[in-house]
Amino acid sequence: MATKRDYYEILGVGKSASRDEIKKKYRELALQFHPDRNKDAGAEEKFKEISEAYAVLSDDEKRTTYDQYGHAGFDQRYSQEDIFRGANFEDIFREFGFNFGGSGFGGGGDFDSILGSFFGQQMRGRRGRGGRSRAEIGNDLRYDMEIPLEEAASGVSKKIEIAHQISCDECKGKGAAPGSKVLTCSACGGSGQQQVVKRMGPMQFATITTCSRCNGNGIQFEKVCSSCRGSGKKRGTSKISVDIPSGVHDGSSLRLSGQGDSGRDGAGDLYVVIHVSEDERFERNGDDLYLEVPITFTQASLGDEIDVPTISGAHAKLSIPPGTQSHTVFKMRGQGMPRLNNYGKGDQLVRVIIETPKSLSDEQKEALRKHFGAPAKEQSRKEKKFGFF
Repeated sequence: MATKRDYYEILGVGKSASRDEIKKKYRELALQFHPDRNKDAGAEEKFKEISEAYAVLSDDEKRTTYDQYGHAGFDQRYSQEDIFRGANFEDIFREFGFNFGGSGFGGGGDFDSILGSFFGQQMRGRRGRGGRSRAEIGNDLRYDMEIPLEEAASGVSKKIEIAHQISCDECKGKGAAPGSKVLTCSACGGSGQQQVVKRMGPMQFATITTCSRCNGNGIQFEKVCSSCRGSGKKRGTSKISVDIPSGVHDGSSLRLSGQGDSGRDGAGDLYVVIHVSEDERFERNGDDLYLEVPITFTQASLGDEIDVPTISGAHAKLSIPPGTQSHTVFKMRGQGMPRLNNYGKGDQLVRVIIETPKSLSDEQKEALRKHFGAPAKEQSRKEKKFGFF
């Protein structure tokens, strides 16, 4: 599968670009590549690409998610449908005098229709005749997963098993018995709606509701499926593979499209919430890692090169200069957590702790006294007065 290009690169703007700058750049590119104006090979694909980039970067929430996670995490949270939902293209195209029903988009005046024909997919929540909603989409589900810090750093693929509503295998999710005829709903005449009229004194009020007999579908079956009793779904379990990107943060949510409860017109989504457990050695702060390493008095005094563990499992060399004091912090660049947007790693900050010997021989004590000039037996009056300090 081809790697997606960076959205900022597609539009030719910097990551600090304002919304007005992004809109201006998209307007220029849309004028150049819109299929109604540009019939060259590849213009339509280019137009799709810049439109997707604009739909993300013009939306503050989507842009923040993309900046934080890059394509690796963003594409698991947003489907193609979600990316374009709420994006405002109409104002831009009206400035050019483009017609939404032109050859570039296939027919339809609303943007749901545009996307449906432009990207070849049915948009969730589309309206059928009479303004009723024909789509019956299953519920979204949540699954909480705990992983160690090492797996959050390396990325990992996990197999999970969830209990949810699955499509009935006997009727293939239709709800009708094999060979059963499809009939127009007798209650609503196929409109999917019912009108309820209430009278209050000299006035009457009409309320339009979803048909209770056909649940807004406008059809009935001559005979329903005996396995699912006409619902088209039943309780079951599914094994699902979850690809966790390297550098994932605690509390991150991965969206698996179509892996939730099944519905007559499509399944809901599964949201996998990642919980990164605390590590015994490393403390995480963003993409940086903190680590305490003990060193001896001799190493601190004379200097040394020590092996320091890293989150990758390997060891890295750290140079300790002579005269190093306890609790000195050294920065090991690029030894921290991978960044989700795939541009490098954080740092590892190592705090060295000098271990004081707990037991010394008389010869060692005497050598220390001679070296540091400490009195062998008697303290000065000032030392006696103020004790340790």
